Amino acid sequence: MPSFFQRISSLCKKPQTSATVSPPVAPPLPPAVPVPPTTVPVDTHSGLSPTTNPEDPSVLLDEELVYQALRKCYDPEIPVNIVDLGLIYDVRIADGRVEVKMTLTTQGCGMGGYIAGEAEGQLRSLHGVREANVHLVWDPPWNPNMISPAGRKVLGLPE
Repeated sequence: MPSFFQRISSLCKKPQTSATVSPPVAPPLPPAVPVPPTTVPVDTHSGLSPTTNPEDPSVLLDEELVYQALRKCYDPEIPVNIVDLGLIYDVRIADGRVEVKMTLTTQGCGMGGYIAGEAEGQLRSLHGVREANVHLVWDPPWNPNMISPAGRKVLGLPE
């Protein structure tokens, strides 16, 4: 069975005119355990500017910090974070409570609980979060068009 990356690549590629087609080569996976920085580095793909560490109590909890935290979460099969994959559908913040609606690339993904748990853990690490819940939803169904330009670049897909 083709890998997830091969399935996505075949959905997104333009028709080949040559009879010979090489299988796509997946880029290397991100590090398994990132070291938390004292400042958040510039993410050239997302356009976010540097800011103080989200755990810093002087930083107010807002949607941008939530998305920064979620960008640290990856599907173990895909070298793109869950935000740039287009899996995050909604973020709500109220009184220290963060609610996120996200989907998966397929309903049968066996890593759904793991990914949602990683996302909740990242959210709970933010200063000011007293409760974090990640809800898996299936509407609208995910499709490769939801991948951000930055994610498409990492995967070697056409923009």
